[in-house]
Amino acid sequence: MFGFLCGDGVRTKLPIFATQKCYVMEASRLQWFKTEEREGRTMVFDPLRRRFVALTPEEEVRQKVLFLLVEHLKVPSGRVAVEYSVKVNGMDKRADVVVFGAEGQPLMVVECKAASVALTSVVLDQAVRYHAALRPKYLLLFNGETAYCYEVGAQALQPMDHLPTYGEMA
Repeated sequence: MFGFLCGDGVRTKLPIFATQKCYVMEASRLQWFKTEEREGRTMVFDPLRRRFVALTPEEEVRQKVLFLLVEHLKVPSGRVAVEYSVKVNGMDKRADVVVFGAEGQPLMVVECKAASVALTSVVLDQAVRYHAALRPKYLLLFNGETAYCYEVGAQALQPMDHLPTYGEMA
């Protein structure tokens, strides 16, 4: 088990799974954390992108948050975009993860960082720039160990004491 620290410090316990094994989830039939070696590099299968990608420290965190979104927060896998292209101040950027509603509106932007990277105001500023372009209702910062979730209000970010389910987001 590991904990998510959300908003004002309320800790939520969720299971963590080793990346060396493949888990087939009965509810979704998606394979999570399947790895293989290719040319001396460890690759992980991303069931949402339907391909193997290099298992970097940030990708490991991204796979954990995708698992969290789909399996625990009940986000339909077809409503999740990975490395979503977005224009920020005229420059092409990629948001790590974007959750969309049934009408195609962005509901949440997730900014992933490697476990070794602290979730500082610099990381929050990056997520806020993606917010300015996409206008989602929620921002989530995640480094594999700690998560900060914010609801976007009219003039301010409101720290949340939990991670919203898809039903709450929509």
